[in-house]
Order: sequence, then structure tokens, then C-alpha cells
Amino acid sequence: MNDEPSLEVKVWGDFACFTRPEFGAERVSYEVMTPSAARGVLEAIFWKPEMRWLVREIRVLKPIRRFSILRNEMNSLQTERRARSGEPYYADEDRAQRHTLCLRDVAYVIRADIELKPHANDHPAKYRDQFRRRVKRGQCFHQPYLGTRECAAFFAPPEGNERPIDLTDDLGLMLFDLAYAPVPAGTKGALRYVGHGAGGPAVVEGDARPEFFRARLDGGVLRVPPEAYEGRGA
Repeated sequence: MNDEPSLEVKVWGDFACFTRPEFGAERVSYEVMTPSAARGVLEAIFWKPEMRWLVREIRVLKPIRRFSILRNEMNSLQTERRARSGEPYYADEDRAQRHTLCLRDVAYVIRADIELKPHANDHPAKYRDQFRRRVKRGQCFHQPYLGTRECAAFFAPPEGNERPIDLTDDLGLMLFDLAYAPVPAGTKGALRYVGHGAGGPAVVEGDARPEFFRARLDGGVLRVPPEAYEGRGA
């Protein structure tokens, strides 16, 4: 068990959309950032193949405000295979207007731990220090985003005076993350997760299975139950 205090980073942005998977074509955001979205922000800032992020809690710093927009989206999934085929594609003929219910003017403090994988040789302090330096310098592998890539996120070290909003509410079932079950090589339709890092991507192939947990906002703080990580390989 690591006795070191958890790492923290403050993130904010003008817009956010943490899409609820139970809706169909229309996008509807959760009330607050999901653990998987928080992990995506952390990996955009710092990631190594010998570690993984364990999100512990998300502190909501600004009131939850929603707004709706209409966006033009394409119906077909664009893939590398399709691009290489040389088949003509006309976006104007494959466009649909869909409704999106987003969040505006958001800010969070993410608290998380680094867990090393079995093949890691270095001390955890090395990775913790690297993360802190990158946050302080504003370094990232790619621009973090809040749910969708259109919602750019900015980040900085917490100043220490951040206070969560005074709100306690049961948020119901929330997406925790996607679990990837291995599939035989060459199986069509297998999804891929690519971790971000300067040392090369970590690819996980398999069928994606969503995992949920009972989410509750307690005094403006969303806590991720430790048992949510049980049974998930490092």
C-alpha cells in the first residue's frame, strides 16, 4: 500500500460533455466528470507503459450549468481502413444534425494515484515527480479535453484554496470505465484502446464492456469506490 499522498491537478474549461451511454444518437452529459474522463486528462498530461492511473475523487468547483446545442455530425464511422481504400467519401451526403446537452464553465480538482505494473523497475516517486513537473510547466502529450475533443481542458497545480460546491445528490449509475475482454487475433469489430506516451502507445485489443458504479456527490465531491478497481488487471 502506497502511503504517499495522492496527486492532484486542477482542470477547467468553457464547455464539457461527459456523454451518458444509455442515450442513442443524442448526446446528454452526466452532471459531473466521470472517472474515465478524468483518467483521460491525466494520461494526456503524463503516461508511461509501466503505470496506470487510479482516480480516487473528483471535486466539483463550479455550479452545474447546462446548455444545449445542435451539431453537425457524420453518420458513418471514419476508419484508417476506409481512408486507405481510396473509396470516395462525401461528408455533405453523410451529415446529420443532432442535439447535445452539455455543461458550461466547469472546473474540477482530480485526485488520483499511480499504480505501477509488475514489469516496472523504477520507484513510484520518479513518476510522481515527473507528473508534478509536467503539471507545473503546462506540459502534455496532447491537449486534454473534457469528455469530447471539442471541449478543450486547461490544467494547473491546485492553489490550495479550491472549495467544492455545496451540493449533495445521488447521481445514479455512472460510467466507470471500459473493460476490454481479449478476442482472437483477426476478429472483426475488435475495439482498440491506445494509451498516450512518448515511449510508444500501449494497445489493448478486445471487446469493450462498459462498467458502472453508483455515483454520489457528497458536498461537491465525487468519490470513486476502491472496489471499482478490484479485478482489473494492472
